[in-house]
Amino acid sequence: MPHTYCSLLFHCVFSTKERRSFIVEGLRERLWAYIGGIAREHEMRALAVGGMEDHVHILLSLPASKAISQAMREIKQGSSRWMHEACGVADFAWQEGYGAFSVGLNQLDATVAYIAGQQEHHRKRDFQAEFVAFLKKHRIEYDPRFVWG
Repeated sequence: MPHTYCSLLFHCVFSTKERRSFIVEGLRERLWAYIGGIAREHEMRALAVGGMEDHVHILLSLPASKAISQAMREIKQGSSRWMHEACGVADFAWQEGYGAFSVGLNQLDATVAYIAGQQEHHRKRDFQAEFVAFLKKHRIEYDPRFVWG
């Protein structure tokens, strides 16, 4: 077969450093659009971007040639630089780690809806509870002492 075909979809989640509320309402949509642009620039597709003042969710489609670690590095570095330079948020930073959870095509619409519904969702559950629920749902072992360090 002369070409490579793959479907690599990830629901990526990461927070601001110390979960500080940097992503204020007026900035939020601009940041989400910028993250989509970073993805395009690096041959990825951000199918959905959303979140709250202290974290972001991205439904990301990767090419076969890109590792999730490289994708996260490119998105976090580029968006952090934009927050500093374009928005003047001098002390902005993302947390060091991230969560990346595989998504099947049958989960695509539900994941897009989940990301779009962040405002409503977080009226019932905070980010920490949400993230731990993702870890449990995907059967990822974790030590609670190191999830929020």
